[in-house]
Amino acid sequence: MAPQIRPRQRQTVPGWVSEGTPIFDPLENRRGIVQFIGEYEDAASRVSYANAVFARPEGGGVEWVVKDPSSLERG
Repeated sequence: MAPQIRPRQRQTVPGWVSEGTPIFDPLENRRGIVQFIGEYEDAASRVSYANAVFARPEGGGVEWVVKDPSSLERG
């Protein structure tokens, strides 16, 4: 049986964004700290994202995946 081919998307991450950077995510209206930048596969859609940005609230809380890293603003 041939392996299943999953859609793959490469997201554009601004050059100033790196792990530990304070950010504002205007699509979610949330401020946070970049926790991780790397590959991510959405369990619901089975789409794999290269350069996905994971952020967490500065004081702690629930981490989220930034939907469009190119829209990020400096925190």
